[in-house]
Amino acid sequence: MTQDATAASTNATQLSVQQRVEALLVTADRAVSTSRLAVAADATSAEVDAAIEQLNAAWADSGHVLQVQRVAGGWRVQTIADVAPVLAEAAARRGQHKLSQAALETLSVIAYRQPVMRAEIEAIRGVACGEVLRGLMERRLIRIAGRAEEVGRPMLYGTSREFLQVFALGSIDDLPEVEGLERRPRVSVTEVAPEEGSASPGNSKDEAAAASDDPSEATATDSEA
Repeated sequence: MTQDATAASTNATQLSVQQRVEALLVTADRAVSTSRLAVAADATSAEVDAAIEQLNAAWADSGHVLQVQRVAGGWRVQTIADVAPVLAEAAARRGQHKLSQAALETLSVIAYRQPVMRAEIEAIRGVACGEVLRGLMERRLIRIAGRAEEVGRPMLYGTSREFLQVFALGSIDDLPEVEGLERRPRVSVTEVAPEEGSASPGNSKDEAAAASDDPSEATATDSEA
């Protein structure tokens, strides 16, 4: 080990658990689980939880607009709700591409009715949704959750971990109650690997087929998300 590396290692050990956890969280590009933080910070899970609590208290006392929140089964640094209008205005000025109304409606149906077949989505919305599903898959907001135990073994759609992170949800159970969108009981499915199907549908023959089938129930066709 070189002298510089030895010095860096020594300096790292002199940092408190709170400092190490803070450094890991503010540089992470996605939610990080307690166990991973513990390994990276050379601490116990209890110490990590305590460090996060102390960090949030310190930030709040000093007037910071950041806080550590539970997102998608892990921890992530986010801004407090009070600054949401400022960020929303900035985003609007940047002209960021937003989800279309059709995409939002389709995503809502999937979120509340998952795992759900494409035919059911189209029956609820009354329009074909192949292009919308393709767009949501490309954005990694939905995934192939499995196959229904029905004739033809149709694919079932569900939301992805990226969906939880984008909408700052700890889990699907955190979705608000919405009139007309009751959550369905679990159905029998053949599970697939976690997050499978979150990539572009062009990477999977099954996904490409799912997005290109001609629905018999549809009365119109949505544009791409």
